[in-house]
Amino acid sequence: MTRYIRYAAVFCALLLASLLVNATRIQVFQARSYDDNAANRRHNIAVYSRPRGDILVGGRPVTGSRDTGEQLRYERTYKDGPLYAPVTGFASQEYGTTFLEHAGDEILSGTDPMLTPFPLWNDLTRAQNSGGDVVTTLDRAAQEAAYTGLGGRKGAVAAIEPSTGRILALVSTPSYDPAVLSGNNAAVGRSWSRLNADVDKPMLNRAVRQTYPPGSTFKVVTAAAALDAGVITDLDAPTDSPAPYTLPGTTTSLTNASDGCEDLSLREAFKWSCNTVFAKLGVSVGVGDMTATAQAFGFNDTGLRIPYAAAESTFDTSLDKAQLALSSIGQYNTRATPLQMAMVAAAVANGGQVRSPYLVERTTTDDGDTVATAGSRPVRQAMHPSTAVRLKELMEQVVTEGTGTNAAIPGATVGGKTGTAQHGIGNSGTPYAWFVSWAKGDRDMEAKVAVAVVVEDAEADRGEISGGGDAAPIARAVMEAVLNS
Repeated sequence: MTRYIRYAAVFCALLLASLLVNATRIQVFQARSYDDNAANRRHNIAVYSRPRGDILVGGRPVTGSRDTGEQLRYERTYKDGPLYAPVTGFASQEYGTTFLEHAGDEILSGTDPMLTPFPLWNDLTRAQNSGGDVVTTLDRAAQEAAYTGLGGRKGAVAAIEPSTGRILALVSTPSYDPAVLSGNNAAVGRSWSRLNADVDKPMLNRAVRQTYPPGSTFKVVTAAAALDAGVITDLDAPTDSPAPYTLPGTTTSLTNASDGCEDLSLREAFKWSCNTVFAKLGVSVGVGDMTATAQAFGFNDTGLRIPYAAAESTFDTSLDKAQLALSSIGQYNTRATPLQMAMVAAAVANGGQVRSPYLVERTTTDDGDTVATAGSRPVRQAMHPSTAVRLKELMEQVVTEGTGTNAAIPGATVGGKTGTAQHGIGNSGTPYAWFVSWAKGDRDMEAKVAVAVVVEDAEADRGEISGGGDAAPIARAVMEAVLNS
């Protein structure tokens, strides 16, 4: 009998050991797969069981959390939601996260191991950290000036600090309030359907995720390529440019919005934005050097993140001469985001150097202790420093006596370039109005801000009028806000 009891005891011990081994296998080695299983709601319940960290602008939060008392306890709230939607994105219990809410999710949700000095202890105890904060580079006054200036029209504004790449404003209109997507009730689903069905696309981030033909603002790039390549050595020398200009290999004539462009110097052609001069210049520079210069400014870069991904701005690398002529005046397949064109203006203001733009200054714990900082940013030389000096001169003259006088600011040096971009079947659509610029206060050692503005539904329908009339005043308001801050 004792022998059978001993066998039973050994068998029970083996069963107990098997249970312990299996429990260890599940809790230690397979815990991650169970945590990541879409059917496991415990993660969502845990994430929403505490307030989410905040996104800060000018030291103040533009986000918050509301206690609903439900199983998914805390919902995201937004202050001035439409104003900051292209920056924050949304954090939705139903539809996930976008933009900074997505890029900074680990910090904001408290799951980043850098939020605790003892991450291994948290792994063992399953303790939850409080959400940290994301501190942005935005200038509150500049953001508000851009949003007010657009006034609900379709368009976008991007503003950056040339010497650092800090993004000072990022606005897209029409916009929406991300708070309507925060919860998980029926109203959230209705809001989601309504926003996605809206023909004006309020959830589209036009400043970073939408590309447009840059039109005449691209002539800054063409002028830089011509000066760097030595095609132009004297800003005041005639360019031997006919008006109209017959596109090479075709019978198509390219004209200008105004008279008097024939054989103009680069200085005058830039001031009055003569298509014929710049189309011919692009052909003279050649596709190789035009492509190299465009890419040095940031075109064709598929990896730009601010920290969320930006759409690729493009300059076609396989062009015949007629296509190159049109590409050199910002048409054909040339496409750019407003952020990219702000980078072009910033490079001129920064001695030819392009600083990689960024939107997050630092991340912190809920107590304000720094977790990570932006650090030094990559720099790229878009043009020779001497070329940048001459382009600054050309852009200043656009504002003092050319098509961009609406951007002038008393007590500051301002450089700019107007532009219109045709679109639609047979160019039947009202041209997009563009303005790119930079500004330096008279007491400043360097330019403080570079801006790009695009207005999709500009009122004017010809030449440079819509760029100077619709977009330039918005740029001026943004630059004034930065210079006065």
